[in-house]
This record gives sequence, structure tokens and C-alpha cells, in this order.
Amino acid sequence: MLYIVSTPIWNLEDITYRAVRILKEVDGIACEDTRTSGTLLNHYDIKKPLISFHSHSGQSKTDKIIEQLQQGQDIALISDAGTPGISDPWYILIKAAIEAGIEVVPVPWATAFTTALVGSGMQMNHFLYLGFMPIKKWRKTLFESIIERRKTKVWGETVVVYESVHRIMKTLKEIEQYFGEDHYMVVGRELTKKFEEFRRGTPSEIIEYFENTPGKLKGEFVICF
Repeated sequence: MLYIVSTPIWNLEDITYRAVRILKEVDGIACEDTRTSGTLLNHYDIKKPLISFHSHSGQSKTDKIIEQLQQGQDIALISDAGTPGISDPWYILIKAAIEAGIEVVPVPWATAFTTALVGSGMQMNHFLYLGFMPIKKWRKTLFESIIERRKTKVWGETVVVYESVHRIMKTLKEIEQYFGEDHYMVVGRELTKKFEEFRRGTPSEIIEYFENTPGKLKGEFVICF
């Protein structure tokens, strides 16, 4: 059996009783970064063989895990943070397991984008999650497609994206460029951590805030606009 186990975004208390139980019962745990996952597993005294699986893992690693599952082992998938399959490489393995006839059991909990969305106060009934923004190519095309998409919508729709510290300012300026200086948006940072913060306002207001407080430009960001 393959368990898709959601883990905390950052705060180690954000995990379900069921998730901890399953992680203690399975035969092995597949994770992106064994060091990152080790922090969580050590916190809950979970000692299981770890299998490294990341974006650079080849087909042979997928085949090896599928083989273990076919031999009757129970394996849990965990990502570095949040729900496996959301902006990480687990889709490939989950799809392969289903095609191989392996029973797949999701163990749900948190994701960064839903955490930011419900805290944003923006439209939640209809939203478009796009994961990480393209680094260089397709950014212009993506923004233009969002504009065209909104022209056909009869209801509001919040767009949610992830962005890194290296490109957050660029993306904020592009949102202002494509959607206007009065466009309302929300940026979430340090979600579930001690210094969790939501910045609400226009692109220029949020840009000015980060320009005046460069120490806040840390970690990953979730943008709702």
C-alpha cells in the first residue's frame, strides 16, 4: 500500500494523529530530502528506512519503489513540507503506483497555498493555483493568459502562486504592470512559523514594504492576486 502523507509546512505541531501513526507503521518512508524529513521524524521518534526521491530521480528509482510495493511493503510518501504531489516530484510515482495496481491512500492535511488562501480573505470558492512561477520563459504568456481567462469568468477567481525570495520583487512588479497599480493582492510569508505574516494591499504598497524592510525577504512566499 502507498500512503500519501501530508506533513507540516513548517510548524512541527501541524500534523495529524493518523499521519504519525501511519509513519510509525509503514515499512519505509520515501522523502525528497532525508535531512529535512529527518527533523520531523526525529521529533516524533519515528525510525524507519528512508528512501530518497526528488526531481532528479530517474526511472530506476521509481521502478525500485514500485517493486517494493509489489512485494507487499507499505510505503509512505512525504514531501519536504505540506502535501505530496503539490509542486513536487511525487506525481510521477503516484501515477506509476496507480498504473501498477497499487492501492493508494491519501492522508490529507496542510498545503502552503490553501493556508495562504484561507488567510487572505480573498475569493475562496473559485481559485486558480499555478504553483511556482516560471523562472524566465513563459512569464509574459502566463500573465496574459490569466487576463484573458478572467474576461470569460462570471465570478471572481483568486490566482495563487508560489515565489522564491530571489524573484518575489520581480513578480510583484509584474503583477502591477499587468493588472494595474490599484489591483488588490495578498502576500503570505513564514506561514505557520512564529513570524507568520500577511501583507495586504496594492502591488506598490507591498513592494514599498519589502523595500523598506529587506530583512523580511526570507524563505518562500505565497501570492494571492
